[in-house]
Amino acid sequence: MAEVVIVSDASVAGGVVADEIVRVVRSRPDAVLGLATGSTPLPVYEALRPRLGGVDVSRMRGFALDEYVGLDPSHPQSYRSVIAREVVEPLGLDPARIRTPDGSLEGIAHAGEDYEAAIEAAGGVDLQILGIGTDGHIGFNEPGSSFASLTRVKTLTRQTREDNARFFDRIDDVPMHCITQGLGTILRARHLVLLAFGAGKAEAVAGAVEGPVTASLPGSAIQLHPHVTVLVDEDAASGLRDADYYRYTWNNKPAWQTI
Repeated sequence: MAEVVIVSDASVAGGVVADEIVRVVRSRPDAVLGLATGSTPLPVYEALRPRLGGVDVSRMRGFALDEYVGLDPSHPQSYRSVIAREVVEPLGLDPARIRTPDGSLEGIAHAGEDYEAAIEAAGGVDLQILGIGTDGHIGFNEPGSSFASLTRVKTLTRQTREDNARFFDRIDDVPMHCITQGLGTILRARHLVLLAFGAGKAEAVAGAVEGPVTASLPGSAIQLHPHVTVLVDEDAASGLRDADYYRYTWNNKPAWQTI
């Protein structure tokens, strides 16, 4: 089962994950990080910045989870722009080593296969950061996505477009399609780290961690992975049946164990 860590707030969760990323990069300077966008992973990137002092990140590599289809890469809300702004520049990473799926219409027919090949050529993802949508999606894998799915084009649900409309002037500006790593792609990463904060994520978190494994809730795919860490605040943990057990195991975790 996943290791569930219940913390007081998002900044504490960010510090826990940042410490693990630093450990991974110190042990493997060319480590591959799976990058998520949106507000959820920001505490991780913010906590990483002061922790990377003295750490060689020149060889560190990264792959974003997804990208909008047909949105100009220079658009401030393209995930290429977001990753550059929130991750690459603040952390001093080499932009040439950080990739996002190609959402341009010209190459969209083979963009998924190209991205899969690039991840494979890099040796796979060492640590994949994940958020979870209110409907249980991870990446842009909407309900009904196959657990064997690879990087491909998906149609965004109305709910996801409404959730993301806060980043645009209006919902009609949110693209209808995306290219996203599949659940099968995500499950190949060596360590999955899922973060969720706020009461609005409580139902999705409970379903992903303790509910049945079902394509109707894509986040439940994490139950199929051998190394998963779920970090949530008290509000996001409010639907967890075994919350007291998770607190007990975290408080009694051996000092030598990492997440």
